[in-house]
Order: sequence, then C-alpha cells, then structure tokens
Amino acid sequence: MRAIRRWLWAAGVLASAACGLGGWAFCVEPGMLVTRENALELPDWPVECTGLRVAVLADLHVGSPFNGLARLETVVQRTQQAAPDLVLLAGDYVIQGVRGGRFETPETMARVLAGLEAPAGVYAVLGNHDWWLDAPRVQKALESASIGVLEDRAVEIRHGTCRFWLAGVSDFLEGRHDVRAALQDVPADAAVLVLTHNPDVLGQVPARVALTIAGHTHGGQVRIPGLGRPIVPSRFGQRYAIGHIVEDGRHLFVSPGIGTSILPVRFLVPPEISLLTLR
Repeated sequence: MRAIRRWLWAAGVLASAACGLGGWAFCVEPGMLVTRENALELPDWPVECTGLRVAVLADLHVGSPFNGLARLETVVQRTQQAAPDLVLLAGDYVIQGVRGGRFETPETMARVLAGLEAPAGVYAVLGNHDWWLDAPRVQKALESASIGVLEDRAVEIRHGTCRFWLAGVSDFLEGRHDVRAALQDVPADAAVLVLTHNPDVLGQVPARVALTIAGHTHGGQVRIPGLGRPIVPSRFGQRYAIGHIVEDGRHLFVSPGIGTSILPVRFLVPPEISLLTLR
C-alpha cells in the first residue's frame, strides 16, 4: 500500500507539473514580449557604420492568439522606445490557419505599423503567409504606411556618415527569391545587408554580404532543454532556427519573431523584438 501511495503521489506531482508547463506554454509565454539586444561583430561592416542599431520585427502574424491590434500597438511603441536607427520587417504580417485566431486585414494592420519611424527608414519583405493571402495587397498596404517593400531589389541607406545598401530577397518558398536581381544594383565594393523572410536562402547569398536577416522559423516556438527544438519549419532542421549563425564566412541572424502559427504555443522561446547593434 505504501508503494502504491508513493506511485500515486508521484503521478500526481507529474500531472500537476505537466498542467503547469502546458498552461505556461499556451496561456502565458505567447502573451509575453521581450526586447533582446544582440551585438554582432561583422568582419565586412564599415567603421563609419559601427554602432548602427537595427530593430527586427518578424512574423507578427496579426490576428493570431495574443496578437491582435492592441498587441501590435504595443510592439510599435516598444520598438519606438528602443530608438533604433533602422527598422526591418521580416515578413508574415497576416496569419493563415491558426487555432483561436481572428483574421485582421492587411490594411488595418498597416495603419498601426505606420507608427514605426527610424532615421534610416523602415523597410519590409513579404513572407509565405502574405503570399498565401494576397502578396500585392499586403505590399500595397505596407507601402501606404510609408514602409518600403524590397522584393528582390535594393536601396542605398544613408545615415550620417554611414553608407550601405539594403537588399530585400523575396520569400524562399513563394517568391522568386532572386538573390542576383536583389543585388544587381549594389556596387561590388559596397557594404550590404540582406533582408529576407526564410533563412533557407542563405546558401545562395554571396559572401560579400555583411549580414542576412530573416525570420520564419519562430525559433521553433518550443525549446525542450536537452532535446532542442522539435519542429522548425526549415529544410535544414535546427541549423538556422534562431540567433546569430556564422557558416562558411556568411553571417545570418534569425529572429524568433512575435506571433505563432499552427498552434498558439511558445515554450522557452518568448516573442521578441530583436535589436541588433552592428560592429
């Protein structure tokens, strides 16, 4: 009888812990919002641009649980409070097929994003969810909010004495993701950043690019200590899941993003405004 009681007690403790962790993952962490500072050392970054602060907002998925318009307003306010020099939006503004969500139109979402301002500008690319809905419509909405949409094209950025190019590469799954077209106007000796949605395009990015910035993976949404991230929407698994990655001399930063997809769950991967200081 004592053994049975011990087993029942242990089972009760495990069940309570599982319920607690499940409640955290589904009801608490997806509603969090952290601002994480990342200092990146880039060997090909100009001295004149040292200290440039870049805010990265990825996978907003406006309309997913915990990510309505009020939450988007908070994201915009927090980003503005961080006073970045440049704001980059890495795609997936809308949401398709998430449980418990509510569809918000690109036009409504863009009116809130119009509150984003930065001395060096606010630029965006489209993600796979934006293509699934209506890519031209999402692009038009963003441009109506004075956000430059860079689909396989580049612009020169000037901020004080700092000069570099920003190239946007369209989504790896749904866009042309034409890296050559995105870089064709960039002088061979110019510093350049690439903004894209899906990090799987990294292998097509030439080594002369100082940094590629992406989203899409949500950091896996769930990280289990000792086991890693069970599900990452990438053909490379956990390789490009999150953070600063250096591979064959190429530098990549993948933001874990803010919204959720498929299931409204996050565990040890809280929603994040990513702030990069480039050196």
